[in-house]
Amino acid sequence: MVVYLVREAFFHVLLVAGPLLLLWLVLGLLISIFQPATTISEQMLTFVPKLIAIAIVSVLTLPFMLGTLKRYVLELFRMIASVR
Repeated sequence: MVVYLVREAFFHVLLVAGPLLLLWLVLGLLISIFQPATTISEQMLTFVPKLIAIAIVSVLTLPFMLGTLKRYVLELFRMIASVR
């Protein structure tokens, strides 16, 4: 029972945070390739595009993330109610 709960929690964390982390990784890689190619070493160039992209993707995926977390929490409550 505990192993199942931990596995499901880990799966849902990956499902909710995965798209944002993957976007952050890809943008970081693209910016780190772009900076040496153009010899631009501005620190804001690394932070601002990532921040804007993460904000946009967060807003777009918010219904999916909330729905996933809602289903998981309801499943947990059902499991708690069935334990005696």
